[in-house]
Amino acid sequence: MAMSLTETLRKIPFGALSALLFVSAGAGCASAPDVSRGVSGADFVPVSAVEWGPLNPARGDASPRAGTLWGDRTSAGESGFLVQFKEGFSSPTHIHNVTYRGVVIEGVIHNDDPGAADMWLPAGSFWTQPAGEAHVTSAGDAFNMAYVEIDDGPYLVKPTDESFDSGERPVNLDHTNLVWLDASDITWIDRDGGAKISFLWNSPENNGAQGALVKLPAGQAARLRSNQSDLRVVAISGAPEVHLKGKAESAPLAPGSYVGLEANTSDNLACGADADCLFYVRFEGEFEIVSAKS
Repeated sequence: MAMSLTETLRKIPFGALSALLFVSAGAGCASAPDVSRGVSGADFVPVSAVEWGPLNPARGDASPRAGTLWGDRTSAGESGFLVQFKEGFSSPTHIHNVTYRGVVIEGVIHNDDPGAADMWLPAGSFWTQPAGEAHVTSAGDAFNMAYVEIDDGPYLVKPTDESFDSGERPVNLDHTNLVWLDASDITWIDRDGGAKISFLWNSPENNGAQGALVKLPAGQAARLRSNQSDLRVVAISGAPEVHLKGKAESAPLAPGSYVGLEANTSDNLACGADADCLFYVRFEGEFEIVSAKS
């Protein structure tokens, strides 16, 4: 008999985690902008400090705008960046040399085969684009923004006559179809914090990087710690703040802002009182988030 997702997750040996699991550039230059660094070793990139340039320089002003949050999409290695699309944008049919993942932050985005009917993904939705597969990307609102990340660059746009089958298949996941898990499903979620998690790619029982969306209830705060590698946190919605060690005051995390936490450090994330906060988190290994009233 097939087990449900909840039953499967309950059987995964997560180890001794004590709290909640919390979890691609500029014009001609994709290097990350200057960031604020606290004594804890956290990188903080507010969306207001992001440096914008064409995602595809060959298309100039016709290209979506892109801004680096971490890494360098023009070089080898991992990277994460923001992409802005104008109202009515629709790309030519094209491919990419690498697979990427995307989370919609604002507006609505369609990403699919050239002949597919429009499937507009609103904020909080997730999609993947396999390397080598011909597709179009469109945007439907007055302002549209997404977070994109890759596992190994450079990120390139190529013509469809170079298409190939990577063996991967695309994912388009509307936010209404996310499966949210809480303390009743996973033992290491803090029962007092009220936070929820939705796994997006990879899985907790596998080694290597993973990605998830985490929902922090309005009025709640959390302290994050990873034991293996950086935690990469991107604000998706709500009005959260981050309080970095060594800083006197908290700073707002407007949607699209980024915090990178080094292993074995911790900083506070707090959600405003008016609405829940949504974060995308990329992580490796074990980490903990201890929730508390803000």
